Amino acid sequence: MSLLKGASVYLVSNILNAVIPFLLLPILTRYLSPAEYGQIAMFQTLLAGIGTFIGLNAIGASNRKFYDGDIDDTVLRQFNGSCVHILIVSSLIAFIGIFLFQNQLSELLAIPTSWILASVVISAFGFITSMRLGQWQIRSQAKWFGFLQVSSSLVNMLLSLLFVIVLTQGAKGRIDAQVITGIVAAIIACICLYKDKLLQVFVWRPQYLKEALLFGVPLIPHHVGFFLISAVDRFVINQKLGLSEAGIYMVAVQLSSAMAIVFDAINKAYVPWLFERLKRDNYEEKKQIVKYTYVYFIIALLVAGVAFLIGPFFITLIAGDKYSEAGKVIGLLCLGQAFGGMYLMVTNYIFFAKKTGRLAVVTIITGIINVILLFVFVSHFGVVGAAFSFVISKFIQFIGTWFLVTVNMSMPWILLKK
Repeated sequence: MSLLKGASVYLVSNILNAVIPFLLLPILTRYLSPAEYGQIAMFQTLLAGIGTFIGLNAIGASNRKFYDGDIDDTVLRQFNGSCVHILIVSSLIAFIGIFLFQNQLSELLAIPTSWILASVVISAFGFITSMRLGQWQIRSQAKWFGFLQVSSSLVNMLLSLLFVIVLTQGAKGRIDAQVITGIVAAIIACICLYKDKLLQVFVWRPQYLKEALLFGVPLIPHHVGFFLISAVDRFVINQKLGLSEAGIYMVAVQLSSAMAIVFDAINKAYVPWLFERLKRDNYEEKKQIVKYTYVYFIIALLVAGVAFLIGPFFITLIAGDKYSEAGKVIGLLCLGQAFGGMYLMVTNYIFFAKKTGRLAVVTIITGIINVILLFVFVSHFGVVGAAFSFVISKFIQFIGTWFLVTVNMSMPWILLKK
């Protein structure tokens, strides 16, 4: 499948997948108070944190294994099974830890203890779904990828409408919908993995466990850093400004994520295309890749510029007047998302080179900088300060990763240089 065709399929899938939550947004914001929406934001923050450890990033190892030369299907099946073994052990450890400290976490995040435990369930089942999606992606089977992704979001939306509006369960209904959807999607994903002979769980292969862990564990600091950059802002806002402000900020984050959805769609099609060319190591092809990358950078920044102009209008139109304050930060958040899209274009080289430990150093340093900036900026500038912190951190992450690529891989970034 060509890059353009693959990107278009992923883009349509991601747009449909994103349209569903966006359709849900104006409904939920009118049935939930900013404080209730803030509770949902806190749950999503917890979910992002738990997801950092569940599975120990073994999905990335599973996807990368596919490109390791001429290996037979049995090896891939057993390697995927070893990744599931890692999931099971890490999920049990996470559940025990969460269970022991559920009351403290509940008080800290201002959400019920039942939600705390639900976060582990959603993350564990989400791993299985992500594994199935990843196996489709690396084989350029974008249509199946899109079908599972979109159908899961559709079920999530319908259940949310049922629980929140019809059964008037409030914010709890939104969480219950995510739990049920996660379980159903994982069951379907597991059936598909077995049907396509991509999973063999009841085989013990210590060498595959070691290989997956060597790939995934160095990425834990990377994902912790990513969490500190992209999710901890809601926690700081909740602690310093309250749940209502966190809910308002979350609305702006969700709308700005439209850019991230497009970037992610392009990247999903781009990775197989890029890796095949990097394997060939042809200089002219590398020049072409760099040219495309620079054009992509310019477009991303231009789109962010437009968001400053029209973002506040769309905030009020979609979410309603009680969330109009989110208009103050939507442009900044979109600029941060633009830097995030640019980061995706350079980070793939690190994964190809298997230098994930070095990438983790960049990300964790950036995450620590973001936390420091958050506490300073939010105290002085409120939610606008959080948005400024996000922009600065995403820019540092992008530049730091790009520098790392120049050190570890030979690419003609200076096109005029012969």
